[in-house]
Amino acid sequence: MKPSGPFDASHSALGKQVLYRDTYAPELLFPIARQDQRSKIGLHDSALPFIGEDLWNAYELSWLDPRGKPVVALARFRVPASSPNLIESKSLKLYLNAFNQERMSGVNAVHATIANDLSAIAGEAVRVEILPLDGRLMRRIKDPEGFCLDSLDIDIDTYRLCPDVLRTSGERVTETLYTHLLKSNCPVTRQPDWGMLAVRYTGPTIERAGLLRYIVSFRQHDEFHEHCVERIFCDILERCRPTDLAVCARYTRRGGLDINPFRATPPENGREGFIDWNEFDSEIRQ
Repeated sequence: MKPSGPFDASHSALGKQVLYRDTYAPELLFPIARQDQRSKIGLHDSALPFIGEDLWNAYELSWLDPRGKPVVALARFRVPASSPNLIESKSLKLYLNAFNQERMSGVNAVHATIANDLSAIAGEAVRVEILPLDGRLMRRIKDPEGFCLDSLDIDIDTYRLCPDVLRTSGERVTETLYTHLLKSNCPVTRQPDWGMLAVRYTGPTIERAGLLRYIVSFRQHDEFHEHCVERIFCDILERCRPTDLAVCARYTRRGGLDINPFRATPPENGREGFIDWNEFDSEIRQ
C-alpha cells in the first residue's frame, strides 16, 4: 500500500473502532511517508543530515504451532531512518495480533513472514528478531550515563515549540544529557506519548535550562514519535552547531509496542561519529 497523502490516515485504523483479526492479514499494515513531515523542517529523503533507525519492541506476539498449540514470544524490529515510510503503530499492533490463531510451521516461518511484510511496507529492509520470553526485552532499561535535566530548578511557562531557547556557552565538551519529561501527542488521535529523551553531543556546551525548556515545549505538540526526534535533532544541530550529535527517545509502551527512534550524525572525515546504539541501549536484569 502506498501512503495516500500527508498524514492521511483516513484509510488506516488509527482513531477508529476496529474488529480484531486473529488470522494472518498483512493488508492491515499502513505506511506513512516520512518525506511529508520532513519537508516541514527542511529535510529531503535524498540528503538527510543523520543516520539511524526506529527500534520497535513488541511484547505481545503469539501464534499456533502445526498441532494447534500456542506459542508466545517477544519481537524486536529495526526500521532504517532512510526508509521512505514509517509504519503506523496501530496498524502494526493489529497485524501482529492477527497471528494469534494462525498455524505456523515454526519460529523461522514467523520471522521470515514478518520481515518480508514490514520491509515491503517500509520500502527498505527491516531487521527482525523473534525472542523467547526470557530474552533481552524482559530486561529493565536503566538511565543512560550522563546528566539528568529533570533536577534543574527552573520556571517553565511555554508548552508550544520554542527552538529559540536553545543556546550554547562556547566551551567545547562531550556529554550526554537526558530527561524523562518528553511528552508529545499523536497527530491523529491526540493521545499523549510519553518518553525519555537522551542527547549526546560534542561541541559548544549546550545551556541545560534552555534544552529542558525546549524539550518541554513539545508538551502540546502533535507529531509522530519518529518526526519528533528528527525535529529535535535538526533544531539542536542548527542552533547549537555540535560536530557530533545523537538523539534517542524511548517512548512508553502502548498497546504492547514501544517505539525508540535514534538519529545520529554520520561518520565522516575520519571521525567515528555517534552511531552506536549501546550509548543509549543500557539495560539491567529485573
